[in-house]
Amino acid sequence: MDNLSRLPDELLVRILSLVPTKVVVSTSILSKRWKFLWMSLPKLEFVDRDESLLVLKNFVNKNLPLHRAPVIQSFLLSLYESREKNIKPEDIRQWVEIAVSRHLRELDVSYSSDNKENMVPNSLFACKSLVVLKLRFLTLMDVPSTACLPSLKTLLLELVVYEDQKPFEALLSICPVLEDLEVWFREDESIQEFTINVPSLRKLCLHVSYYWSSLERYEIDTPCLEYLELADWNDSPCLVKNMPKLEKAHVDVVSFAVKNVIGSVASVKHLTVCSEDVYGDGIVFDQLEHLKLCICKDDSSNVLAQFLKDSPNLRVLVISQLDLHADLKTNEMGYWNQPSSVPECLLSSLQILNWEGYFGRPQDRDIAVYILRNARHLRTATIWGNTVEHDVPNLEMIKELTLSSRASSTCELVFVEDS
Repeated sequence: MDNLSRLPDELLVRILSLVPTKVVVSTSILSKRWKFLWMSLPKLEFVDRDESLLVLKNFVNKNLPLHRAPVIQSFLLSLYESREKNIKPEDIRQWVEIAVSRHLRELDVSYSSDNKENMVPNSLFACKSLVVLKLRFLTLMDVPSTACLPSLKTLLLELVVYEDQKPFEALLSICPVLEDLEVWFREDESIQEFTINVPSLRKLCLHVSYYWSSLERYEIDTPCLEYLELADWNDSPCLVKNMPKLEKAHVDVVSFAVKNVIGSVASVKHLTVCSEDVYGDGIVFDQLEHLKLCICKDDSSNVLAQFLKDSPNLRVLVISQLDLHADLKTNEMGYWNQPSSVPECLLSSLQILNWEGYFGRPQDRDIAVYILRNARHLRTATIWGNTVEHDVPNLEMIKELTLSSRASSTCELVFVEDS
């Protein structure tokens, strides 16, 4: 402790910023100098760690008003009121107001409660210094029409409770420089329709629940978007407008019945996709170089055939099952229908094939053999074999693919046993 005390205040504050706030406050008993040192912390963290929420509430009420740093870099509140009802919405509003008054740059609030009162103070929506805002579980009821968050670039809304779409859309409308948006809607959401219209947005992650029964439609209008992650198993109509700057997309949807969803990502270079249906004709992915296809659905083999046909410049093909689908036990990919003509990408561009979770079933073998026999410029084919799922012996998998002819004389076949 003597060695630490010799350090300048500025360095001590930086060290203490790495420690939970409650622990830092406890150091105030060490000496007169340490008594006030924690008050200059640029990062504050108040987390419910299985203790009484009343104790935590009293701790925050006692110590937060004493904090005197002119700028709070980040303020974290993580509270889960499942056992007690000691923390009220007005407590949340008061604490956030204090943080906002210190030129707050990052706010992260998680508050799970049955209370549906508004938990966000109006002062938050006028915070000129705020760059990052993350709200989880709490209730958002109103956004002032005169509000503005001129510096906000990152926004996370996870399972937030809304009365209707107005607070959600109003919040987006007051963020003129927003670049990164992530939204997770609740399963019992009451919103019937919504629009994401953010001209400055570069990254969008949108998760729409399968159980959201009231949803009728939604629209995405983000002309500057560079990355899109869309997970929509609701099957409600959606309008995804043109995204000319899109470079990378992750599309996990029920079907491609709404053709504009896949049509809007046709300009990407890197695509991850999972769907139980093909997307229709007339779309060409002429810039697509890297495709990762999830094969957990019945029609996955036909989806693969269509992407091979429509991606003339494809260089890397990854066949796998998405991490979120690993526990679904739905990998029932149908049999391979060989294309009537060899896709252009196999003749001229495909260089790398990675198959993660290769089961060695007839349909798996037929696809792998077809690619090996026709991919003229293939450099490596790496197969992660799964011998457990369908009881296909490892040796049999290796033998079938090793004995298959290859269009590329320089292709290296690598077989890895999946653990």
